[in-house]
Amino acid sequence: MRIQGLTVTVLGLLASASSWAADCPALLQGSLPELRGKGQIELCERFAGKPLVVVNTASYCGFAPQFEGLEATYKAYHEQGLEMLGVPSNDFKQEDADSEKTAKMCYANYGVTFTMTKAQPVRGKDAIPLFVELANQSSAPKWNFYKYVVDRKGKVIGNFSSLTKPDDPAFRAAIEKAIASQ
Repeated sequence: MRIQGLTVTVLGLLASASSWAADCPALLQGSLPELRGKGQIELCERFAGKPLVVVNTASYCGFAPQFEGLEATYKAYHEQGLEMLGVPSNDFKQEDADSEKTAKMCYANYGVTFTMTKAQPVRGKDAIPLFVELANQSSAPKWNFYKYVVDRKGKVIGNFSSLTKPDDPAFRAAIEKAIASQ
């Protein structure tokens, strides 16, 4: 009787885990290292079912002042459920190899409070799975500060070039659409 109960419990946990994996969109499968600390950001756990903006960043890019606008956007929409993920990358040769310097640039210089990762490859054959899926659903980033708006089901509903500022009406409209998504 005890073994049967244990078996049922284990099977229930396995079914629950596989159900969770099935509910996790391809875009959010996996984890990335936190910019600060040694922890991992479990993408599905953190972002599944939430509207999300993903942006590849670079500390020494001329578009780095967009951090301020991205932070303002995050603060404006976070109460409505918006999450934001910044992914530094040196793919365009404008990111520091030292994560501490990147963290200082983001957190101290620009006051970023949204989630940031350590530097990752975002395009080409070395791109991390998140950016492979973003490229499959839309296109690979053409430069730093390329922005993707993702709905609650993990589908890209808009992608915006580096030239698009965070207060751009089309970018904001895509965010509002993602927030309204079911």
